[in-house]
Amino acid sequence: MVSCGKKENVPEHSEQETEQTEGHTENQQSVVSLTEEQIKAVGITLGTVEMKELTSTIKANGLLRVPNNNKATVTSLYGGIIKTLNVQVGSFVRKGQVIATIANPEFIQLQEEYLTSDSRITYAEQEYSRQKELFDNDAGAKKNLQNAQAELKALRTKKASLLKQLQMMGISPGKVSNGNMRSGLAVTAQISGTVSSISAQIGSYTDISSPVAEIIDNHSIHLDLQVFEKDLPKMKVGQVVHFKLTNNPEIEYDAAIYSIGSSFENDSKTISVHADVTGNKTGLIDGMNITGIVSLDKTTTPAIPDEAIVEADGKFYIFVETAQNQETDHAHYSEKNESRVKQKSKIVNFEKIEVVKGSSDMGYTAITAVKEISSKTKIAVKGAFFINAKLTNSGEHEH
Repeated sequence: MVSCGKKENVPEHSEQETEQTEGHTENQQSVVSLTEEQIKAVGITLGTVEMKELTSTIKANGLLRVPNNNKATVTSLYGGIIKTLNVQVGSFVRKGQVIATIANPEFIQLQEEYLTSDSRITYAEQEYSRQKELFDNDAGAKKNLQNAQAELKALRTKKASLLKQLQMMGISPGKVSNGNMRSGLAVTAQISGTVSSISAQIGSYTDISSPVAEIIDNHSIHLDLQVFEKDLPKMKVGQVVHFKLTNNPEIEYDAAIYSIGSSFENDSKTISVHADVTGNKTGLIDGMNITGIVSLDKTTTPAIPDEAIVEADGKFYIFVETAQNQETDHAHYSEKNESRVKQKSKIVNFEKIEVVKGSSDMGYTAITAVKEISSKTKIAVKGAFFINAKLTNSGEHEH
């Protein structure tokens, strides 16, 4: 008989034993076991950390720009009514090509003055000769000679001015005649490029301050990258920039840095880095937003394939093989004797190791492991996602 109130002695776990148990549990949660059949089924591939020559990069945002000396505002040297418009937005034009024509009665008046200038000059020359002869014979006043001389000089200057004006208007002075006077003036392109905008329309009045159209030469387009101060020492002339348009990230373009700014842009604390676009420029327009990746110097560093790295809770991990020679009984159903037969199956354990990611290039990423990894250590270079999912599911079902 057992007396009432007698308690059986129950051993108590020490604090040290409790900590060891918790540590063992935590270690178990970072290790996952897979059979060879599972490894083959999902295509897990083992490899080692390799030494790879990777190009480190810096990401920067920016805009596409065309230098001002490759832009042109098409204007008329004289005011007039737009008679014809020969281009549309998006049209490619060459330097000297006629963009529009304008009409103004003053154009005819200028040609008329030029035609009559010769006869006025001839009369002025005769008058000057007459006054000079009178003065030489003491029959004329010196003042009259001086007036005749000034008039002749003014008429000659006026003709020279009219000659230049006609040439600037695109009218050949030698072809001007009473039966051949032009009432229209051709407005031509100052540069070759693409018409980006048209401000005038047929019938509207334009003057020297009113643009008819704008032309941009996109062949000289470049990048204005905004680089933060901390990254500026890494920038060098000649570095390659791979960039994509914000509104079309599927196509990648290339550029090369040719100039680095020396002052901050507004209040953004960034410096402009300029790069010439090389190769394909199709679809690139002044003012487009871009995202660029600047390629820095190449360095040899420990690296693994990108797919060997998994992310969890904002950290990055790889799976390292820890043991390979374990075996377990695997039940197999045999139709021949209608019974379950136990077979031996090899088990591979993978430990989850935290790593710090570095630069990525050509499908590989540089890593620095939190704990030391031997160069001969096998890691899961393919199928790491499946291993992580298996580990997560195992943790959720532990009790």
